Amino acid sequence: MEWFNVGKIVNTHGIRGEVRVISRTHFPEERYTVGNKLALFMPDSKTPIYLTVASHRQHKNFDLLTFDNHPNLNDVEKYRDGVLMVSEKDLGELEENEYYYHEIIGCTVLTTEGIDIGKVTEILETGANDVWTVTPEKGKPHLIPYTEEIVIEIDIDAKKIIIDPMEGLLS
Repeated sequence: MEWFNVGKIVNTHGIRGEVRVISRTHFPEERYTVGNKLALFMPDSKTPIYLTVASHRQHKNFDLLTFDNHPNLNDVEKYRDGVLMVSEKDLGELEENEYYYHEIIGCTVLTTEGIDIGKVTEILETGANDVWTVTPEKGKPHLIPYTEEIVIEIDIDAKKIIIDPMEGLLS
């Protein structure tokens, strides 16, 4: 079974069993819904600890979570540095022209003329639109904005993306 990172527990918060999570999901309100089950993987362990979300709120740049049967600080301190994950069966369906990061990262990017630009190695969130870091085999990475004007076609099955770069984008 394949697992996907939705957040990392970086600390505790208060004495009532809350943990601070740096979220890695675009869907925190869905992933951290009360009653949802998450798998916690601790460093150096391949065996998940299954936790059920008891509460969720946002505070500053963190998502604060509590878990069923973990009512105080002592119950959750041991989870620090653990990574919260969901299995591929829990990912859910996306709308048309929406993709999970793991589907885009690793795709080969080609221009409409068939020139290989490189592979998507990272996705940066900017607020307006995502920006893909496309790294060629040689040379410096390119930053490609994910917009309808530039990204013409995405074929997840073939791991191929076609772009129509505006002037100066690849220089």
